[in-house]
Amino acid sequence: MVKHGKLIDCQPYGAAARCVAAFAKLAQQLRRARSTPLCGLAAVLLVCAVLPLVRPLGAAGVPRPERHALPHEWPHHFEGRALQPLALGLVERRFAQAFPGAIGRFTDGERLLILRFVERPTRMLHPAADCYRGLGYRIEAARLEQDTRQRLWRCFEASRGPGQPTRLRVCERIEDAAGGAFTDTSAWFWAALTERSVGPWQATTRVEVL
Repeated sequence: MVKHGKLIDCQPYGAAARCVAAFAKLAQQLRRARSTPLCGLAAVLLVCAVLPLVRPLGAAGVPRPERHALPHEWPHHFEGRALQPLALGLVERRFAQAFPGAIGRFTDGERLLILRFVERPTRMLHPAADCYRGLGYRIEAARLEQDTRQRLWRCFEASRGPGQPTRLRVCERIEDAAGGAFTDTSAWFWAALTERSVGPWQATTRVEVL
């Protein structure tokens, strides 16, 4: 942000220099992950959340204490398949420290699943389609789909690269503590903020290679 001809704090967190450093560091992580579609998917979901990676500053410019993610008991199965935990990378762990809840990364042997346990309304929960677009993926076939349990998911196909591009199918949904569900992140945020949806919430993103 420019004010009186000078660059001031990069809102909402930290100073401009910190923001630039965070972008540079995340770019390095992304470059290392881009060559493998599934290994880089966690970075894809984090690209929309660069600013929270910068340590927030208080009113007097003093860094606030880091928040340490609390342990969370994750499900052992998803849609009848056993889940195998995957380790979070360095960038993911730093993101989890600021995230109001917990983040888990899993595979069921065929798909990558990212589960996010959310304790309160937050703008750190972003639509996956926005993150893929930001990384140069082409988004196609966006639609609502119903699974065998009659649950709605927001799904799309993402492709990138010349010739035979990497093609992924991504689906996501958010569930609240009262059994309500959302396929639109913005709708969830406002419902949670105005207490029309009861937390905590779980956001599920599933990704498979086509």
